[in-house]
Amino acid sequence: MALFFFLIFESPPKVRLVRGPHRCEGRVEVERNGEWGTVCDDGWNLKDVEVVCRELGCGAAKGTPSGNLYKPLADEKQKIFIQDVNCNGTEDELIECDRVEDVFDCSHSEDAGAICEKSPPKVRLVRGPHRCEGRVEVERNGEWGTVCDNGWNMKDVEVVCRELGCGAAKGTPSRNLYKPLADEKQKIFIQDVNCNGTEDELIECDRVEDVFDCSHSEDAGAICERTVRLVDGPGRCKGRLEVKHQKQWGTVCKAGWNLSAAKVVCRQLGCGKATLIKRCCNKDTQGQGLIWLSNVSCSGQEEDLQHCLSGLEGYNNCTHDEDTWVECEDPFKLRLVNGDTSCSGRLEVLHKGIWGSVCDDGWAKKEEQVVCQQLGCGKPIFVPAKARKKFVPGNGRIWLDDVHCKGEEQSLEQCQHRSWGYHDCNHKEDVVVFCLEGQPDI
Repeated sequence: MALFFFLIFESPPKVRLVRGPHRCEGRVEVERNGEWGTVCDDGWNLKDVEVVCRELGCGAAKGTPSGNLYKPLADEKQKIFIQDVNCNGTEDELIECDRVEDVFDCSHSEDAGAICEKSPPKVRLVRGPHRCEGRVEVERNGEWGTVCDNGWNMKDVEVVCRELGCGAAKGTPSRNLYKPLADEKQKIFIQDVNCNGTEDELIECDRVEDVFDCSHSEDAGAICERTVRLVDGPGRCKGRLEVKHQKQWGTVCKAGWNLSAAKVVCRQLGCGKATLIKRCCNKDTQGQGLIWLSNVSCSGQEEDLQHCLSGLEGYNNCTHDEDTWVECEDPFKLRLVNGDTSCSGRLEVLHKGIWGSVCDDGWAKKEEQVVCQQLGCGKPIFVPAKARKKFVPGNGRIWLDDVHCKGEEQSLEQCQHRSWGYHDCNHKEDVVVFCLEGQPDI
């Protein structure tokens, strides 16, 4: 019996967005016979953008900006291929929509643009001080694995930074700088990555996917410049909000700003909970120069401010009297005290500049697992009650109670718990934790 095998290759999209801040926003171009041309914006609307976003694998359609927003404009020699596009919004590709292909009354000042939500990146940086620095991990079939640093260089980091919507590539840090190291059970997905530095996503780069000669001590790292900062405040987690766009820092207008947006900023900066938003109160704390954003609208779940909806960069009627001021709590910190090593002892967490203990109501192995991982102390171990009683109870504040973790969190702060300072405990119930690297002599 003869067997026949068919290989089916998915054809690349016949549309692209160029000159925008990422691959899901920009001036619309379509391909015909190997040549790229623009689209006239006569009749262009959000249903047409929905189809473009779907074809590109981006998120929801968000806007139909003028194509001349994306500089430089198309070269006068570049053709305008189609106009009067009329999609019903359900098509999978723009070529399926009704359109006119004989364009004679449009110029490049009328080129169509599109804004789509960015699709979730397939790469992330973990264990660093903020989302734009850390150990590199890539996603495959819902699972996250690391990247071997064989051949890893600044061009590869440039692509990671671009995909994450961070700023410029700044470094390829030491492979084991970010503690704790990846769990030995976590897979190393790729090695010998070879990017030219212009790709939009790491998956577009040449790479080897059969990794057999790397360990987690060789995991790749990346440092990207942050595109959000708080300035002129008492610390890096309090101040006037500024964003970087087109290599220039500018302020954010207070119009439309709320606590959900402040939560995104605090998370992006690696700070704690958002506590205050207000207008700058005097001339000394107002910004100068550009005002990049206004009418920012976030759900509060976004990882990056640029994933929120906003007015177009630089297009607003705000003044620096309306600059946004944000205050976040300091980064979440914890420690184990009065133990033989830094990996055993009574658990304390820092809140509002004050160290306090954690009540053991509901405390179990998963919670200890998160603590040990966060401290870079390996895994939790069982220790008899006799050894635990050696520790003198704490005094002062009891900050957390009824803590419940899944065991996968990178920080105890991400676990569910009562509001800070609310408890029904005394210090005889203070949590004591023992991690493998801090096993006591019992």
